[in-house]
Formats: sequence, C-alpha cells, structure tokens
Amino acid sequence: MSAEQPPFRVGLLGHGTVGAAFEELLAGRAEEIERFNGRRPMISGVLTRSQGDFEEILAGCDLLVELMGGLEPARSYLLAAIAAGKDVVTANKQLLSQHGEELFESARERGVRLRFEAAVAGVVPVVRVLEESLSATPIERIHGIVNGTTNYILSEMEKGSTYAEALAEAQSRGFAEADPSDDVTGRDAAAKMAILARLSFGSPVHLDEVRYEGIEHLQLDDLEYARELGLGLKLVGTAERRDGGLSVSVHPTFLYAGHPLASISGPFNAVTVESGGITEITMSGPGAGGPQTANAVLGDVVSVMTGGARPPAPPLPLTLVTDVQSAFYLHLDVADQPGVLAGVTKVLGEHDVSIRSVVQRGTGEGARLVMVTHPVLESGLAHAVEQLAAFDFVRSAPRTIRVIEEEFL
Repeated sequence: MSAEQPPFRVGLLGHGTVGAAFEELLAGRAEEIERFNGRRPMISGVLTRSQGDFEEILAGCDLLVELMGGLEPARSYLLAAIAAGKDVVTANKQLLSQHGEELFESARERGVRLRFEAAVAGVVPVVRVLEESLSATPIERIHGIVNGTTNYILSEMEKGSTYAEALAEAQSRGFAEADPSDDVTGRDAAAKMAILARLSFGSPVHLDEVRYEGIEHLQLDDLEYARELGLGLKLVGTAERRDGGLSVSVHPTFLYAGHPLASISGPFNAVTVESGGITEITMSGPGAGGPQTANAVLGDVVSVMTGGARPPAPPLPLTLVTDVQSAFYLHLDVADQPGVLAGVTKVLGEHDVSIRSVVQRGTGEGARLVMVTHPVLESGLAHAVEQLAAFDFVRSAPRTIRVIEEEFL
C-alpha cells in the first residue's frame, strides 16, 4: 500500500452468502485494485445480528455496502449513511423497488453516489450500461430474462420435465430457494423491472405498479404445441414506451427463434435494450449467486473509488399504461362437434382478434385448438376469452400466453 494514500475503508452490512463472498473477493483483488486505483480497499467493519455496531461502522468507513436484504433496517441504515455524506452500494432489489425514489432523492440532495448493479441480472452489467454508456440514448423498450431460477425451470420443462420436477431439480442444484415463491410468482423479476424502468425512462415505478404473472400454472402441452409453432417460452420482464406513457410488466412469454432472448437457457440472465439509434443491444451472463453477486458489488465499489457514476437524476413522471397490444398464444379444449371452429372464429372476429397460425388436434371425443394471434389489445382478447369460456363446447378454461413477434436476424 502506498505510504501517501490511506486505505479505502468499506463498511459491510450483512455477512451471509453474498456478504462472505464479497469480503473474500475484496481481499483477493485488493492489490490489483490498488495498482490501478492508488488506494487499497479493505473491510473496516462488519455488521451482523451478533456482531458490530452500525454507528461505529458508519463513522469508520468511506463507503457503505449493504448486503443484508429485507426492507428494515436496511432502508434506515442506507438513509443514515447517505445523510452522513457516504457513498453507498446495495444489492437489495426489494428495497430499491419499494423505496428507491426516497433513496434516490436523498442521494441527490447530499450529492452522493448510490450504486446497485448487483440488484439486477447478476453479473450482467445492465445498470452501468444504462447509467453511463446509454445515458444519452432515448430507450424505447427493455426486455429482460432477469430471474435465473425461472429460466432454469422453463429450460427443463422444454426438455420434458414437469413443473414440479424442474423446480425440485433447481432446488437441488442451488438455483432455487427452499421457498421459491418470489421467483416462481414473478415478484422477484417485477422488482428488477421496476428498477430497470426507472433507469431506462427516468420515471418512478413502484413494485406494486408492475403487473406480473408467474410460471406455476404453465402446462407441458403448452410448450409442446409451441414448439410446433416455432416458439420457446421464457419469463420476460418488459418496460417500454406506450401511447405517450410507460408500460412495465412481467409475464411468461413465447419468443420466436430469431429473438435475442430466445437462446438464453438454464440459470442465465439476459437483457435486451432497444432504441432507434442502436436497434438492439443484448447483454447476458450468469444470474444471481454468491460469487456472481459479489463480483457485481465489487464492480460498484471500484466505480465509486474511481469517481464513476453520478448521483441519481431527478424523476420524469410518465403515465403508466396497462392496456397494451401484444400477440398471444391461445389454447382451447373443445368438444369435437360441428360449428365449434366457426363459433370460435366468430367471437374472435367480433373482438378484432386475427389469427397468425393454428394447430388443431383431435383428443378422442374432443379437440384442441392452439392459435397464435396477431397483436391485439389485451382488453380485447380478455373479453373474447371470457365470451369463449361461456360456451358449452369449451371444456376447460382457455389459456393465454403472450408472444413477442419481433425477431432480430
């Protein structure tokens, strides 16, 4: 360590899987960081449930890293650190998606940096790209596979595993928690999309404003029919400009093979950014895990040490749009009798739903109609499906899944 430069002191809140991995990683790379940065980073204090004092750690650090998780006391600790003029790094997606604007405003008032690369998409550097490389680019849409657990489960289901089998395998391999609720319901991805929407469009988005749907209800036959139609299934988060406003959602979504997210399999994450000036940029890499998240956290620490990034920009409120156009996959189990297809197409036509492709199969006394529509307002399709479900010849509740038509070849 240089005699002229004191160490760069990092206070660490939380010492679980990610916190321990970060401390080990920081120690292992401290010499290399000092070589190009002039100061050696070091952990100056650690706070856990059984050790450390927050006030002492705050007073003795140059930067505070929060890896505790949860909303409290993490929120209070970060606000206290910002009020004290300390730069902060966090991997806490739930905190940012529910209290991000409060934290951003506080950081802006104090002129400190709030870094959170590790909160979204594991080691994929989407936050830094949006904040720095594309900061002057008008983003039109950002799609993401931002939950490695669900991507792994869907990849296994496409190979023929049931949902229960794929989830059990994900848990045995450490890709899913013992309680996977936040992942499989889409809530984890929704929190990340709230953060990405704020970064991409400058508009505050709270987790509760993100429409999300999970993967628990998906059936193997949906994936089998989709293959015949040239489609693959992902849990996709989308934030995009719509009708002068902003639409943010997370849903199971079918993709054609030419879409850059279609080939992302297993526990990997990927994000595609679209803009008129750049067409599209796709970034991919491993999803969250101890070493992966620790690497993203360390990148933020080094960014602060080298003076990178600015305090968060003021918000630019946009109206949230909830009724948007999309293509859809529509699955109908019906009785095999005359007039059924005519009745279905009549209802769809009345609601301006046009069909791109159809697969029809007999099932003994019944039949299965699987269709992909052209883009239609979600409300229009919902009304059509409600009307179809009321027919006596429809044997089970119709199923719909969104389809992204765009392909980048």
